[in-house]
Amino acid sequence: MPTKIRKQIYLEKRQNQKLRRLAEARGVSEAEVIRELIEQQPASAAPPLDPAAWEKAQKTMRALLAQGPLPNRRRNWTREDLYEERLGRYGRRAD
Repeated sequence: MPTKIRKQIYLEKRQNQKLRRLAEARGVSEAEVIRELIEQQPASAAPPLDPAAWEKAQKTMRALLAQGPLPNRRRNWTREDLYEERLGRYGRRAD
């Protein structure tokens, strides 16, 4: 048997329940279910990169970097402001 590497993952409650049910139904460990699901995925599961889009993004980033810091402009927001705005827009998660 090949050497295994220990991983620690975080699952949502519903995912944990589903994993437990799958393992019980198959008569295997939860780790075995995870390994089986990983093996089912094609090696090239990542979406193909769009070279033109990446070049455009790099060009934009280089132009912004070349401008340097904006003089006499301080941000008028805090991290907490952004978080509150996000919560107002998307609501709170119910676990």
